[in-house]
Amino acid sequence: MFGNKAEKKQRLDQTADLLAQQELSVAEVAQRLGVQRSTVLRDLPLLEAQGILLQEDERGKLRLFRRLPGS
Repeated sequence: MFGNKAEKKQRLDQTADLLAQQELSVAEVAQRLGVQRSTVLRDLPLLEAQGILLQEDERGKLRLFRRLPGS
């Protein structure tokens, strides 16, 4: 019902990889991962908690800004 931790970790890794390759909106990330936009929005703070810092431009596009050591 709530998914599992392995799937969530895989999704977070995929999100970080996508954003390291190119700038994408939340909707574009959701579409590529096959999840709801709200899922991506919930995942973004989890990425930052893991040391994956994101940057958003004026168009709402996200990109990976920096991976802190250990992430």
